[in-house]
Amino acid sequence: MPQSSALLAVNVLDASSLLAAFGALGIAVVLFAETGLLVGFFLPGDSLLFTAGLLCVPGATSGPHLHLAQVLPAALAGAVLGAQAGYLIGRRGGRALLRRTRNKGLHQGAERAEELLARYGYGRAIVLARFIPVVRTVLNPLCGVLDVPARTFALWQVIGGAVWTIGVVLAGYGLGSSVPNIDRYLLPIIGLVVVVSVIPIALELFRARRAGGDAR
Repeated sequence: MPQSSALLAVNVLDASSLLAAFGALGIAVVLFAETGLLVGFFLPGDSLLFTAGLLCVPGATSGPHLHLAQVLPAALAGAVLGAQAGYLIGRRGGRALLRRTRNKGLHQGAERAEELLARYGYGRAIVLARFIPVVRTVLNPLCGVLDVPARTFALWQVIGGAVWTIGVVLAGYGLGSSVPNIDRYLLPIIGLVVVVSVIPIALELFRARRAGGDAR
């Protein structure tokens, strides 16, 4: 009964709460949902990976202790399998969904994704999308809708997933190893990670708005 109550009290938007309740398995599930299912766009991927890295440092925080040998494979598996699932969903049913939906935002998002893929090329766009919240959720199914070759998508999404997950986890681990009493700065650091991850979205929106203004 106490365990059930603890699970019910989990805050899915709080990385520390998720890790305390589910550990490395929670990382895999959250990253799968965030990168593969459109409903997972709100989940804390970047802060989850960074916090997991911090919690892998023995004695660095008062939270649960995790192990890199479990965290890294779980994060990579969740990110890679999630992206592949999103691609397959988009390829099998996404185009029909786009034809039926009246959501202008979804159609505009598909057009924008096509522009980005054309501008940067498949590889660069898929890798860069890993580091941008919401975009990494939407781009995978849209790659399926836009008929990006399956082998090309699989190659670059694995590379992007590895660079993103391993890089962010090790960044957290490195900071936790070098800064004593990291607990004191945990909330500000996680807040900074969230802000930094949102900057690419803000820049893209600014560029799009500026381009629209110039077109007028």
